[in-house]
Amino acid sequence: MANFGPKDIKKLREMTDAGMMDCKKALTESDGDMDKAVEWLRDQGMGAAAKKAGKVAAEGAVTVKVEGSKAAIIEINSQTDFVAQNDKFKAILADVVTHAFDNSITNAEDINASTINGEPFSEYLSQQVATIGEKLVVRRSALIDADENVAVNGYVHANGQVAVIIEAKCDSASTAEAMKSALRDVAMHAAAMSPSTLSYKDFDADFVAQETQGRIVAIEKENEELVRLGKTLKNIPQYISMSQLTDAVMADAESALKEELKAEGKPEKIWDRILPGKIARFIADNTTLDQEQCLLDQNFVMDDSKTVAQYIEEKAKSAGGSAEITAFTRLEVGEGIEVEEEDFAAEVAKQMG
Repeated sequence: MANFGPKDIKKLREMTDAGMMDCKKALTESDGDMDKAVEWLRDQGMGAAAKKAGKVAAEGAVTVKVEGSKAAIIEINSQTDFVAQNDKFKAILADVVTHAFDNSITNAEDINASTINGEPFSEYLSQQVATIGEKLVVRRSALIDADENVAVNGYVHANGQVAVIIEAKCDSASTAEAMKSALRDVAMHAAAMSPSTLSYKDFDADFVAQETQGRIVAIEKENEELVRLGKTLKNIPQYISMSQLTDAVMADAESALKEELKAEGKPEKIWDRILPGKIARFIADNTTLDQEQCLLDQNFVMDDSKTVAQYIEEKAKSAGGSAEITAFTRLEVGEGIEVEEEDFAAEVAKQMG
């Protein structure tokens, strides 16, 4: 006796866009189990959802939902940017980020394994694929769920391709409330400047060593060309991160700077007025990796006379408290996805064959 009826066949057809008889056979083979029926169709290469399962979804959009001290961020990929701009896709994006927010789901894996509107998320997504007409992938997600002493905010760039959520631990709830607008500014900064981590303290020593050697080699090659052109050579840095500037390194640097001042004939009684600026310049010249990749060490885009960390410190002080950015998540659509470049002539030949 069949464990399905006409309504199940209709539902499967809507989900997959497969033929009526194919849907009936799939349900027969799976004993009425809808998920297994979809899988059966996919294995047979039948139906729109099945055919789209193998397509690369590298376009799409990101969004955030922020309320109080809680924020969710999500990336959903589609196959084309055209689909990502339509209202149906935007509605799906809004539904899923709200689902993650309301249920405090911290990552994409748990979203895909969850239940939404009383049905398995995989079934919900298959229905959206059938409606949209393209493969959809809930690829990445993150959640901040903090107490009242933590300031939280987020930002989505106008094109929906980059989004950020960010948090800062504060000394009080009133400071946290006052810091929200400053955090939005920093979220906008992070969207534009693409930091990969919060602080130089997050770097692995081997990574820093490899980056240092790579940059030295690159500048040496540039200098070879500059010599050929008769132009000024670039300085080759000794270091590229604050993590390398140990007490011993800084002591040696200060001694070298004092020798420079002595050689320049500067009176020793004014060295204490000159040295701080020179030491700051030494640090700036030897922390280029931090300035490029670490949010707290980047020059703030709205006022490049200070770092992001200094901006937050100043804003918190003016609010009568203290604050420290403790985490952020930045998602840019399609990051890290490798899209196979099709040879057009080969594709045409394959279709004709």
